[in-house]
Amino acid sequence: MKTAIRVLLWMSLLLITSSTHAQTESGNDDPSFTSNLGMPLSVPLNPTARFVSGGWGVDYGAGYNFTRRHAVIGEFMWNSLYASNEALQQVRAALQSSKVSGHGNLFAFTGNYRYELRGRTFGTYFIGGGGWYYRNASLSKPVPTGTTTTCNPTWLWWGFTCTSDVITSNATIASSSSTAFGVNGGVGFTIRVGEAPYRFYVESRYHYAPTKNINTQLVAVTVGFRY
Repeated sequence: MKTAIRVLLWMSLLLITSSTHAQTESGNDDPSFTSNLGMPLSVPLNPTARFVSGGWGVDYGAGYNFTRRHAVIGEFMWNSLYASNEALQQVRAALQSSKVSGHGNLFAFTGNYRYELRGRTFGTYFIGGGGWYYRNASLSKPVPTGTTTTCNPTWLWWGFTCTSDVITSNATIASSSSTAFGVNGGVGFTIRVGEAPYRFYVESRYHYAPTKNINTQLVAVTVGFRY
């Protein structure tokens, strides 16, 4: 009985100490300025998934909190795009070499609106917007083509043009690029880390841009820290 009373007393003291600390702790959980830095891991969707196996990158954002729930954020995202075996198969066959590799990048400058439900420790938010998307793709070796090369989406991905289902003759291509206005939308979850308003976040966001020849579609799963 005495042991149980001692335990209850210690628990009461701990609760009182924790409560006092919570009331006197410093930090502002409602700042006007907001910023985030994270690492996105991309999961490509069709038709992009036919040519890209995935990638990683950097995402940075900064904006203004109108209220605790409403904010506008400008963001920059870079995501690497690693070519899949399917995208390289015909290129390797044309060059008669298996030592051909390919790589691409996706850059995005977007303006977004965020609606957030934030508790003292945990929170969730919805985010979406649009902006400028730039995608490029390059090969480690240039590919010369002739009049008998049949056109298909693989060649379009690398920047070749086609006429009557045949790749334009006398073309030597090693890279391509495309820009388009795109949109994005997703959901995220936060947990407070240390003094307010610092938080760790995990976010899943869908990106779409009608880039030339092949649409760009992927889901970026981002982990990082925000203010």
